[in-house]
Amino acid sequence: MTPRLITPSEAIELLRRKVDKNWPQAICDGTTEFSVPLRPNVSSGAAAVKFGREWTDWHMSWRDFAARHGTVEIVQRQLSIQGLAASYPAALVADLDTAVTLLPAPPVDVPRARALASSLRAADATLTPSTLRAVYNLEPADTEVLLTALTWLRSHPDASAWTARQLPIPGMHTKWLETHGTLLHKLTGRDVRAEVRPRLAVLHLTYIDPDYLASGRRRHDAWTTGDTHELAYRPRLVLVVENRDCRLWFPPLPGTIVVEGNGKAAASLLADVPWLRAADHVVYWGDMDADGYAILNAFRAALAGGTPPKPVASILMDDTDLHRYADQGVNHDKSGHALGPSETNLPHLTEAEQTAYAFITTKGPPPFRRIEQEAIPLPHAAARLRANVPEG
Repeated sequence: MTPRLITPSEAIELLRRKVDKNWPQAICDGTTEFSVPLRPNVSSGAAAVKFGREWTDWHMSWRDFAARHGTVEIVQRQLSIQGLAASYPAALVADLDTAVTLLPAPPVDVPRARALASSLRAADATLTPSTLRAVYNLEPADTEVLLTALTWLRSHPDASAWTARQLPIPGMHTKWLETHGTLLHKLTGRDVRAEVRPRLAVLHLTYIDPDYLASGRRRHDAWTTGDTHELAYRPRLVLVVENRDCRLWFPPLPGTIVVEGNGKAAASLLADVPWLRAADHVVYWGDMDADGYAILNAFRAALAGGTPPKPVASILMDDTDLHRYADQGVNHDKSGHALGPSETNLPHLTEAEQTAYAFITTKGPPPFRRIEQEAIPLPHAAARLRANVPEG
């Protein structure tokens, strides 16, 4: 390494980086010190002499710094320069509390971090530098929920009597558990998301086989995971839609059942439905917008990864359809808020779907960002489904 002289301002910046990286360790073990070398690879008088006037200026700057910050330890080591032995600054050493007083914008609020560590220890949580940093970085409301959860879990060693929505922990909704469940697992050793009672998939479906409909039996039905209820017939084709009206009023089609997909939950709700996987064909039809393509991407990935792997086709979601129904395009949601771009990578889309997705989610100003499913006439959808899925 090249010999260097570290100025006080450079040392403060190096100290800030060390504190930012290692403050959790310092709080966890209570002993960590932060050391910044002030003259790396300058360990002899001959090396010091090569700096000339810079050496003198550097030495004086550290004398001034030490005078202004009397509580900071400046480690001195001897050098013999032109036959004169003297002590010169070699390292700045500070504990966490001293270090943060030197920083103009400390990366950590030490009292708050210590209070969090104390609370985690009191809750018998697994305290490590990584878990402490993760808890420190939570929003205040999420921190409060987490600490409440730790206390509750300590007195409830088994959470299997509740679903994720039923857990009587103030503030802990299912999205909180989905987002912070991994951290909770690291702190408690318990995977609460796997421990709670699973929420059964309830699928709302519509029978559209013409022969079945002629029997006059019920047209609309529901199927629940694990129940003994049997479908009216085993479908050759399952069409998953997002809009309820599209499910309720889809035109008759032999051997077909239309299922309401439940939006972004479609992948998790439908992936393990045995009769859906057993169908000859599974087709998805959703909105032509960022969410619609994200749902298709996740649904296709979920069914491809199951047993048996199941391909998922789509209808009315490629670039040709996008331009055919462009007059139905909108740029605002139902609340009047402008729809924005998306940079989410969706690797499970086909090339034609990717083209349509890129068109409506571009950073530029596209003509529209959404074509809602219900804006497309159902006879058009039925005709496309017949054309895309072979009979048999």
